[in-house]
Formats: sequence, structure tokens, C-alpha cells
Amino acid sequence: MKVSILTPIALVVALAGCSEGSNTNANDTTKVEQSVSVEVTNPFYQEWDTPFGMPPFEQIKLEHYKPAMEKGIEQVKEQIATITNNPDAPTFENTIEAMEKGGDLLDKTTNVFYGLIGSMSTPEMQAISKEMSPKFSAMSDDINLNEDLFKRVKAVYEQKDSLNLNTEQTTLLEKSYKGFVRSGANLNEADKETLRSFNAKISKLNIQFGENLLNETNSFELVIDNEKDLDGLPDSIIAAAAATATERGHDGKWVFTTHRPSFYPFLTYSTNRKLREQLNYAYTHRGDNDNANDNKAIASELASLRYQRAQVLGYKTHAHYVLENNMAKTPENVYGLLDRVWEPSLNRAKQEVADMQEFANSQGADFKLEAWDWWYYSEKVRKAKYDLDESITKPYFELNNTMQGVFYTANKLWGVKFTQRDDLPKYHPDVTTYEVTDKDGSVIGVYMTDFYVRASKRGGAWMSSFRKQYKMYGENVQPIIYNVLNYPAPVNNEPVLLTFDQASTLFHEFGHAIQGLLSDGYYRSLTGTSLPRDYVEYPSQVMENWMTEPEVLAVFAKHYKTGEVIPAEIVEKIQASGKFNQGFATTEYMAATLLDLKWHTLETAELQEADKFEADAMKEIGLINEIVPRYRSTYFSHIFAGGYSSGYYGYIWSNIFDADTYNVFTQKGIFDPETANSYRKNVLESGGTEDPMIMYKRFRGQEPDPIYLLKKRGLVSED
Repeated sequence: MKVSILTPIALVVALAGCSEGSNTNANDTTKVEQSVSVEVTNPFYQEWDTPFGMPPFEQIKLEHYKPAMEKGIEQVKEQIATITNNPDAPTFENTIEAMEKGGDLLDKTTNVFYGLIGSMSTPEMQAISKEMSPKFSAMSDDINLNEDLFKRVKAVYEQKDSLNLNTEQTTLLEKSYKGFVRSGANLNEADKETLRSFNAKISKLNIQFGENLLNETNSFELVIDNEKDLDGLPDSIIAAAAATATERGHDGKWVFTTHRPSFYPFLTYSTNRKLREQLNYAYTHRGDNDNANDNKAIASELASLRYQRAQVLGYKTHAHYVLENNMAKTPENVYGLLDRVWEPSLNRAKQEVADMQEFANSQGADFKLEAWDWWYYSEKVRKAKYDLDESITKPYFELNNTMQGVFYTANKLWGVKFTQRDDLPKYHPDVTTYEVTDKDGSVIGVYMTDFYVRASKRGGAWMSSFRKQYKMYGENVQPIIYNVLNYPAPVNNEPVLLTFDQASTLFHEFGHAIQGLLSDGYYRSLTGTSLPRDYVEYPSQVMENWMTEPEVLAVFAKHYKTGEVIPAEIVEKIQASGKFNQGFATTEYMAATLLDLKWHTLETAELQEADKFEADAMKEIGLINEIVPRYRSTYFSHIFAGGYSSGYYGYIWSNIFDADTYNVFTQKGIFDPETANSYRKNVLESGGTEDPMIMYKRFRGQEPDPIYLLKKRGLVSED
């Protein structure tokens, strides 16, 4: 998500720590005239002479961030004043393009700070974030509610048909104008002040929600001191739990946490049903324990404030406001898609429950399955149906080998090459850095990976950038892209073995990264992953498809001890089981999506009782007791601390494009050069330089057909 002087909502989202999107910076501050004197003691005030202009992480100290941010704000104010006070008539160059070229120091600083606060958070950094949040919100409002500035933007917009602008210039102009309108530029002064108040409160609450969730996740630990309570768990998971225990001061014991790499394996393999219930309760009640980290009131207040803000801006609900800028356009269109998928998904999930209950009964179970049983018994049924479980596949998905599979796929598709560079700056020892070159040998950019879970890192997986690609200063500035994940760290020098889902996540996040790396645009606010929320996940989801192709598996899926390529019979089992448990996977996701929309289609400012509101919403859609929404309200950071409010549906919306696209590849060949090059040009390189549907139709020749998604998930017949 770009820190931009044009879009205050995007700014607030970015500073709250959004999970997907691109934080951009520019180290070319000398290319825009700056009126504030340069202080050589602060690395952010200097032009970085590191290889590829990478941030000199070892030189950047905590005390450098706040002064650089404050100076960046002052520079933005001066740049805006220069534009506003320009005596010349408004033009695209002296108004729209001038705004696009402003804020270099601020971009440069915030991209490092908010990039690192996601993966290396400290109380001191959180304090800076809290202090700066209202200042950024105020800065955005000062710009977007600046009547004189808006008059200039509007004057240019009204001339757009006679300006002979190219496609990218037209897109920038339209986004700039609409950004002002959507941010309240047409409001009267009283409403503008009200809007400022809402924006400041929302910004503060976004940060508090995320901080509470991080603290809550880090604080829980399930301490096991009886080795019998480890029954069923793989040796690698036991070793990781022992290492976690040592880190937390419980030598000789085992500790499991609500971090996913710890939580999911325990629920999948532990034979101790009581402990599974205990850990599941802890995970699903994060932020819901009536303590200092409780998020119920914050979620309710955010929903209320967002509704009130939407009303001031002239929208029926917050969802109507958000979706106007997405491909879906309206909540009604989103519900139209979700309604088509919900019923077949729920029906399949109910059948999966019946299959698991039958299996459990056959094993002597005398209880009705509950939510904490799903992972355990679904794995048992998978093994019974397909003779396949994670203990069979994990030895073939060693992390480094899987990364090579990702690189092989990118090379076969587009000719790009990744060369590890141990001499480049990095912010943590876990980071690995690569120089990326194109098929002609020219350098494309830099790619960084940060794979292992740690207490200072928020949960999940994401892609972002320390610098985006752009050409607006007369040269092609190369991107610095990074992927952050949360895999278990190596224990006793043993290799990191991934589950099938974890390996898929690696391919997924790389799909975001390759779009950032192959970006080829002029204006930095339009390049890379600067896309609508319901389209930005499309390239990442497409990338997952190649992981299960036999040709790709043969390259990277090698037994970590013997080097044996994964046997054909296991590949066949993987493919045969591809639609297994899709009822659960789709239903738990859809439940969270519908919960998001329920919160943000509220037509009242009345504060809701969060737990009751959520329970009523799930009862209304008929969610079965055996499934908990993928994210409950109190730990739904996507929508309450990130940029996905009213937009969590975007994953399945993007899945429609993904399934439709890969249908083309499977018909013409998974590495067909013509298809790959067209996809690169019209999807990956283009970023947000044009309307996404126009670009997609240029690649595909038509709009995507949802039927391929339903077939892919096994929710409708293949006929």
C-alpha cells in the first residue's frame, strides 16, 4: 500500500500495517528540489550509495525515524504549497505530475519503518507509530481537503479530453481527481472538520487493534511437561516446541503457541483432544478475553466510525464507499458472487463433517465432532481416502528446494534469474537477498526473503517493497521487493520441511513479488501491486497452480535426506486429493468474508456487542458449529488493522481470474511462451496503469468465467 499525498485513506491503511500491497519509497530525493536543509547524520537525508540503492539497514537507528518522518511531512506541505500557489494556469505537469513527484523523503522513510515494524516490531517502534499516526492522518486531510489545491486538480480533470494524455497519464489524472472527491474535497467546512476527526480516530484504533493482537498472540503458551501429551506429533514439531520452550524459559518442557506454525500442526496431529480444545480456544479467542488486549470494543467502534464517515462522504455504508473503487463496485455485486459459492461450499462442508464423524465413530469415538476436531480428523480421512498425509509429503518440500522450484517456474515462464547476493544489506540475519536479472541479462531489481517466525513479527505472509519501480524522474528505478512469511525456524541445523499448504503459500507470495519485480510503468503510484483489492490477489493465486504440476515437482520436490524426486504415485495422490476438504476451506473463508461485509454494511452508528453481532451473523448464514470463521472479529486484522475492510472477499473474486487464466495455460501448455509473454505484458508489467478488466480482456480476449473456479474446487460437476 503506497504512502501517498493523493489518497489519505490509503495512507492511513499503509501506516496501520496492511498485509498485501506495495510500500514504496524513492531514494532519489535529490531529483526533487527540497527546501529543508540536509542533515548528514540521518541516513534518510542522504542519497544511499549502497548496491542498487538499498536501505543501509545497519546505519539506520531508532532515533532516525521520527525526525525523518516529521521533516518529510514538512517537505510535503511545502511542495503542496508550491503547487497551490503557482500563478500559472493548472496543467497536468504543474499539478497532477507535480503531486506525484512529491513526498520522496516521506516515502523513503515510511517504507523502511513500516516495512520493519511488520517483521521486527519493538515497543519503541510501536510508540513511534502511535505518535505519528495522527500526524499522518492530519497531513492527508490537509492535502485532500485543501480547497485551492482541489480547484487546480478539478480544472485539469475538466480538460482531460483535450489534453492528449497517454493511457497512464489518464489513469493518474482520474485517480487523483476521484481521490480528492472520495476524500471529502467537495464537503463544506463543518463536514471537513468532522471527517478529520473520524480519520484521526480510525487511524489510532487501527494501530491499537494490531498492537493488541500481536501482544495477545505472543502472550499465550500451552506448556506441556508430560511427554505422553505429545502423542501423535511429528518429531520436527516436537523439536520446534522444545526450542520454543527454551526461548521462553521452560527448559526441558514443550511450548505451543497461537502462532500458526505451532497451532495448526498441534490441532492436526495431537491425539490429546482436551489439549486440542484448549489451544483452539486460545487461538479463536485472541482479543476476546476481557483483558488489556481486548479488541471487541475497538472493532465495534471502528465499524461505527467508518459508517459515520461514509455518511459524511455521501455513501450508504462503508462497504459502498470502499467497493466503488474496486472491480465489484457495489456490495450487491459481491453478495451476488458469494451467494453463488456459499451454498455449494456449505453443502460440501456438511458432507465432509459426515465423513469425518463416520470415521471417528469407526475408531471408537463417543462424541460429536467439534471445531477443534476438524484438522485432526480431516487429516485421518485424507490418509484413508488417498493414502496421503503430511508425513508423506513434507520430506519432499524442504524450504530451500521449494524456493528453487519457485525460481525454476519464473525462469521457465519469463526467463528471469535469481542470484543470491550475501554482500547486500539486510535487516535481519534470517533475510536472504537475490539479484534479479531478465532473460537478456539486464538487472530487474532486488528480491529479499524473510521466512521464519519470531515474536517481533506479525502473523501471516505478505509481500511489499522498500522501493517500487518507476520512470518518472527520467530513468528506470529498479524495485526492491520482499516476501515475509512465518515458517518454523530451523532446529538443531535440521532443514525446514513445509506442509503442502506452506509450500503453496511460498508460491502465492512470490506471485505478488514477481509482479512487483516485472513492473514496467512510469508513475510509482500506479506500478507493481497498486491494484484494486479484489484484483491484487489474482497474480499470486495464479502462481500457486504451477506448484502441483509434475514437471515443476520433479525439479524441486526432492526428499531432504535421499535426494529422491517425489515419486509419481505421490504426485498422483496430491492431484487426486486437490479437491479434498475444499468445503471446509471455502466455507471458513466465506464465513469471514460475510462477517466483514456484515460489519461494513451496517446502517447505524450504534455500537454493536461484538460477540453477539458475530454470532447472529453466522447464525443468519447457517454456518455449522464445526467450523469457526477463518477470522473472528477480534483477530480479523485484515479488516480492522489493515486494508481489507469490505474487501476480504477479494481473494475469491481474484480466484475467478486465477482459475480462468490457468485454464488457458493448461489448454495451451503450462509454459507456453506466447501465453506467458501476454500474461507478463498485460497483467504483471502493467500494474495499475489502466483499468484491470481492460487489461485482463486484452490478455484473455474476454471476461473471466466463474465456472472454472467452481470446478477447480470441486463444488460443481466437471460436466
